Amino acid sequence: MEGEIQHVDILVLPEINLILAASVIEPLRAANRIAGRDLYGWTLYSPDGRSIDTKSGIPVPVSGPFRPTRESDPLFVLASYNWKRHATRDLRFQLSQTARHRSLVAGIEAGSFVLAETSLLDGFSATTHWEDFEEFAGAYPQVTMVRERFVIDGKRITTGGSLPTLDLMLELIRRAHGYSLALEVSRLFIYEQQRTRGDLLQMPSVGSLRIIDPRVQAAVRIMEETVEAPLSLEKLARRCGVSARRLQDLFKTILGVVPHEHYLALRLNAARRKVIETRASFVEIAAETGFNSASAFSRCYRSSFAESPRDTRRRLNARSTSAG
Repeated sequence: MEGEIQHVDILVLPEINLILAASVIEPLRAANRIAGRDLYGWTLYSPDGRSIDTKSGIPVPVSGPFRPTRESDPLFVLASYNWKRHATRDLRFQLSQTARHRSLVAGIEAGSFVLAETSLLDGFSATTHWEDFEEFAGAYPQVTMVRERFVIDGKRITTGGSLPTLDLMLELIRRAHGYSLALEVSRLFIYEQQRTRGDLLQMPSVGSLRIIDPRVQAAVRIMEETVEAPLSLEKLARRCGVSARRLQDLFKTILGVVPHEHYLALRLNAARRKVIETRASFVEIAAETGFNSASAFSRCYRSSFAESPRDTRRRLNARSTSAG
């Protein structure tokens, strides 16, 4: 429902990696900031209500002990080291009971083991950290193991580690709020890492971390540099040394969208930043982000963000006034 906040319950087991918790929470926090409103909320729990000791020595505070009743919110179960020690019989029973009512249950990294031990992955496809893949497959033959970074199978989700969890959260944001928001969140976490071969460049795309074809990489950079005056697909492809049809296919394969959709998302995200962070007129913003008119800009903006540019400013002004 429009305007409704999606709440997430997060059960954190002791001895996790700190980055694992951040991989779940930070994309949601970023989505709220970029959208200029609360799209997501979350509550952290531990098995006994005490703060969680992470492997880095930095504790994670929680709201209390995990005592589920009939909640329907998504539940994320985070675990890393020594999960068997912490997944007690009582905790597994609680998970089994609450899973009946949850819209989805996610096992994050070793959380997949916890779900499998509770029979919550029986008959589902799943994944886990690559180091534990064979052990998991041998221990739980009733689970169909898939060598993917994350697996979404109906009401069950599993991930293979911290960065795959970040990929998962981007995909969930995309499904709930569209490509534009997921793209902007992903750009906050983008890094470029030179591989052993100089022609391979790795960067996070929406929903997965994949090796990007250099022609797609070039096209994305050109798009970012030409937000004010967008190029046609043919001109863009020519500058990347590839045919328009081939570039279209590459984008669809690697990013999951056609070039036009990615280009439009970049422009709309740039426009939203200007709507939120500046007092520029909508005519000026439209011109600066490649729209022919303020009305065309407003239609695209509303279609993507479920409110007009004027609504965004009015809402943020009202919130600022009430806070003051």
